Amino acid sequence: MNTHALKTPADNAGWRLDPPYGARALLIVIAALMLFLYTGQRVEMGRMAALTLDGALAAVGLKEQSQVTSGLGALADSLFPLQISYRTETSRIEGFDPDQLPWLARVETLQVTESRLNPHTLKMEDEVSTQTYLVEPLGYLWRVAVKMVETFEIAIWATLLAVLGSVPLAYCSARNYAPNRLLYVAARAIVSMFRAMPELICALFLVLAYGFGPIAGVLALAIHSMGFLGKFYAEDIETADAKPQEALAAIGASKPRVLAYAVLPQVMPKFTGYTLYILDRNVRMATVVGLVGAGGIGQELKGRYDMYQYAYVGTILVVIFITVFLLDQVAARLRRRLS
Repeated sequence: MNTHALKTPADNAGWRLDPPYGARALLIVIAALMLFLYTGQRVEMGRMAALTLDGALAAVGLKEQSQVTSGLGALADSLFPLQISYRTETSRIEGFDPDQLPWLARVETLQVTESRLNPHTLKMEDEVSTQTYLVEPLGYLWRVAVKMVETFEIAIWATLLAVLGSVPLAYCSARNYAPNRLLYVAARAIVSMFRAMPELICALFLVLAYGFGPIAGVLALAIHSMGFLGKFYAEDIETADAKPQEALAAIGASKPRVLAYAVLPQVMPKFTGYTLYILDRNVRMATVVGLVGAGGIGQELKGRYDMYQYAYVGTILVVIFITVFLLDQVAARLRRRLS
């Protein structure tokens, strides 16, 4: 005979499975949906969806024409073929020597017909003039490569300055290592301020202070990166395993020694990952800050775009893509080795 008492419906009445959401959660979801609908109208989400749908229908042949496909088609026609060669009038080259040409370069002479106003008859007349050009088959590709190297140098120095500046900020921003409350609050405020300053806006003001060139780009990227790294370095220091720290502190080790021997070995892989991410991001952002004159390939991109030379713009975009892709592959291998 079974000695266990059988459970009755009265006994089971005490067991209840709470629903995954209640009336409060449902009200929050409804309010969020209403907010999204309201803000979606303000940022023209409905128009975006309609234009995207028209473009998709035109792409598969279900519609004759679409604003989106027409615009993208015109852009593709302007970007390609890419501009690789570079042509310069010899009259604009100081000390030009036709006997000492750059590698693979050649000299071309063209007859150009221009309409000019005759001052005697006050009529437009066609005049034929001869112009001599220095043609470098890979000239513009080389120019873009040099600018891309400058962009990478800006990103390298910005990342280096950010790491050097974020180390003391992270130490003072970690609650368990800050020397006092005042330094902790001040360091947290500086980190938040640096993170709140977009690189482009920061570069815009630094160009006014330092002038056009890479200095403004390096400082703008370093300031924002310092805020990012300072925050995440400090959070990892605070959440590191406390047992090794307690063991070293118990034998009389100072805080810097505890940090060096008990905390850094735990957080160094994460620190390396953050730093590589910042380097990758700075390479991409260095092209953006160049748009306001902060050096690098972005400055060249802005100039060509303003002159409607989209074939040159296409070459720049392809070089940026290849550089970022290769850097991402190298960073991924480094992270795998360190882990």
